[in-house]
This record gives sequence, C-alpha cells and structure tokens, in this order.
Amino acid sequence: MRTAYSVETVRAAERELMARLAEGALMQRAAAGLAAACADLLGRVYGSRVVLLVGSGDNGGDALYAGARLARRGAGVTAVLLAPERTHGAGLAALRRAGGTVAGSGAAEELVLRADLVVDGIVGIGGKGGLRPEAVPLAGYAADSRAAVVAVDLPSGIEADTGEVRGTAVRADLTVTFGTHKPGLLIDPGREYAGSVRLVDIGLELPEEAGLEALQHADVAARLPVPGAESDKYRRGVVGIAAGSARYPGAAVLAVSGALRGGAGAVRYVGPAADAVISRFPETLVSDQGPARAGRVQAWVVGPGVGDDASAVAEVLGADVPVLVDADGLRLADRSAVRARTAPTLMTPHAGEAAALLGVSRESVEGARLASVRELALRYGATVLLKGSTTLVADPEGGAVRVNATGTAWLATAGSGDVLSGLVGSLLAAGLSALDAGSVGAYLHGLAGRFAADGAPLGAHDVAAAIPEAWRDVRDALR
Repeated sequence: MRTAYSVETVRAAERELMARLAEGALMQRAAAGLAAACADLLGRVYGSRVVLLVGSGDNGGDALYAGARLARRGAGVTAVLLAPERTHGAGLAALRRAGGTVAGSGAAEELVLRADLVVDGIVGIGGKGGLRPEAVPLAGYAADSRAAVVAVDLPSGIEADTGEVRGTAVRADLTVTFGTHKPGLLIDPGREYAGSVRLVDIGLELPEEAGLEALQHADVAARLPVPGAESDKYRRGVVGIAAGSARYPGAAVLAVSGALRGGAGAVRYVGPAADAVISRFPETLVSDQGPARAGRVQAWVVGPGVGDDASAVAEVLGADVPVLVDADGLRLADRSAVRARTAPTLMTPHAGEAAALLGVSRESVEGARLASVRELALRYGATVLLKGSTTLVADPEGGAVRVNATGTAWLATAGSGDVLSGLVGSLLAAGLSALDAGSVGAYLHGLAGRFAADGAPLGAHDVAAAIPEAWRDVRDALR
C-alpha cells in the first residue's frame, strides 16, 4: 500500500532522525537520490545543461547539493538564486567547488529555455498560499522550455497536505520525494502537476497510521470476496438496487450491470425499469413491491436515475443493512435520516453533487478535494466516496483517507457512475466494509475503464463488461 503523511508528521520524523545523524547527512541522502533520478532522466549527464531554480531553505539546499553531484559528472550546472541572501550556504559552496555557476533571476529565462534539465527547488513542503510573485515567471519559463522538469520533494506552488493549487505552480515531469509520499502528490489538482513520482528512502521512521492510503493490486486482491466450496448465492450476499425511472431506465440497467459483476451472489431490482432490466439481465430478481417488501438483501444501492422518488430513498435508508446512496438519492436523502442510521452508509457524489450538499461552489470542492470529502463524511456521519480523476474515500470516524487514481479520462461518460454504484453495492453485500467496498470498487472501476477504453471512447456498458478482466488482473497479483 502506498501511504502519504502530513508535513507536520514528516518534519517530526526528520527532526528525530537528524538528532541521530551527523550534521548535513540527511540532506546529503536526499541530494544523492535526487541527483541519481536526474541522471536517469538525462541519460547522458556529461555535457548536459542543467538549471537549478533555487529558493531559500533546505529545498534549495537539496537542489544545490544534487547540482554539485551532476557538475562533478560533467554537466554544466547553473543555479538561479531567488533570494541570494537566504540561499543555503553550504549547498551553494559545494556547487561552486564542483564547477557550477550562479546567476540572478534576470538571466533565468534564457538559461531555462536552453536547458536540458530544470530542477525546481523553489519552495519546500512547507510552502503555503501559492508561489510568491518573484517565482511565478520561473514556473512559466520552465513550462515554455523543452527541458525535462524535476521537482524537489513537491512541485513548487502545490500545498503538500492538500494538493491545492493557489495560482501558478511548477508543472513537473518527475517529482523526487523524500522519505514518504506527501498527500499533495496523490490528490488532484496537485497530482496533475507532479508527473511521475519517485520515492527516495532517507530512513524516516513514520507512524503506523498514515494520513492517506492508496491501494495497490495486492491490497485490492486481498480484499476481493471469493466464494468457498460451501457458498451459495445467498451466502455470497444479495444486493438490492432501487434505481431508474420512466425517464431514466438506463440508470437501473447500468447499476444492475455493475452489481452483477461485483462479487455478490444475487441482485434484486426494485423500481419502474423492471422490464428493461430483466430483458438485459434475466438473472436479476425483480420486484414491484417497493424496497421494504422486496425480500432479504445484505446491502442496498439507491438513487441512480430515481428522479424525484423520495419514498424509495426513505425506505432504503430505513433498512438495517449497509446502504449506498448515489445520484438523485443524494439530493433526496434527509441528512438527519442518514445520521440516524446504525448500519453503514456510503455516499458517492461527484464534485457538483458534493458542492450542493456542502452549500459551496463546485470550484471550491475541486480545489480542496481532501477537505471536502472529510467535511462531508463528518456532516453526514457516513463514509463518502468523492468521484473524480482521483477518487477519495473518507470514513466519518477519521483515519486515513483512501485515494485511487486507476481511472482514465474516458470514464467521464454518462452512466459510468451508475456502474460504479452497482459494483460497490455488490461488494458491500459480499461483506466488505464501506471503506473497503468504496476503495476496492473505485480501483476495479478505474482499471476496467482503462481496459475498456484502450485509448478510445467508451460507453458505460463497456466499463461494466470489462470488470471481470480488471478483477482477474488484480487477482494475478496473488500468484
């Protein structure tokens, strides 16, 4: 599992380690890893042109020491100093001894545009509030150049704890981060600026519980429900789907399509789209008696395409089983009814729906995704899966937020969320916790989207059809 820790936690671990090491040893570890990554990216170090964008403090020191290592290997290294009077003195001396040169910010544009590699050491992980005005042009020069851009620990202008971007930020091809991932490297919009991320182990001892978790194939495989020899369809779990309407029968069909491939033994459908569902998926158990009289289920999915049918949403929320609320259900669900539930509740809004629930703009949610998902989980006393290019899953009790980035931009298509709801609901019925069901479902859904698209447009039904392929691909991690 990939984990990320807050700046405060990282700083505490660094202080503890530095107390046991010789002065400057920790920075030398970081610089060695940074220089190695830069050399790998360059391919041929000798004769290459490297420009260091150096701010004050240790982040700039890392860049200077790494630049000194590259200079000793024959690279032409120039450091552009944003604050000469506050530049890391020992790092600057090391660069000069190795043959590197120094320039002021006035020469930055020409240097950067001629560079093969630009190293962003402007701001460290403690930076807040976006780039200072004097640093903004440097980010622009790097973006305009053909050079590869390497960020030191985190692209400058990204807030490490949240991934928020306030104004201009450096857009890196590679981020070399030290000790652990930072949340801003895994969460959009910051993730979009980080490029590839390379983690350099510098020996930090970190707490067992992280601030952020990202499941990998093996983690997902270990959580997938697998039937045993004594399993039958009821022991494997039955998921109820209350979805669709005369206007949106397709939402019901797509939710059922995801549920049938999610690991539960059977799917019950309740709603006005029964004919459409049964014609497409004859294995579905259909009912016209309403959710409360549909028969036994181990979890419910409610909301996709229900229109204004508030009664169905209220009935499902009254059930003493895990419930997933999506789409129209989010608008119709009474917050006090959600908070009063004793069984788990999982809400799955996209940014626009989350904004409506929080009473803020969509831009506010998209710019502060981590804070938004945590606030929603707290307000509703529910686990919340916030959809997006990086999906976030937060529990109301706190703890690590799960982040998933397996998806593709092609998943931004009508009905894709309905498939996800059915898939996650099926995992709930099979016995996964709300946190696991949401994060495992998002992982499989994103992977299925990649397989189905393969670089071309797709429909939501294609995503559902690719779920078994994603499932098998993940299971291969256990072999």
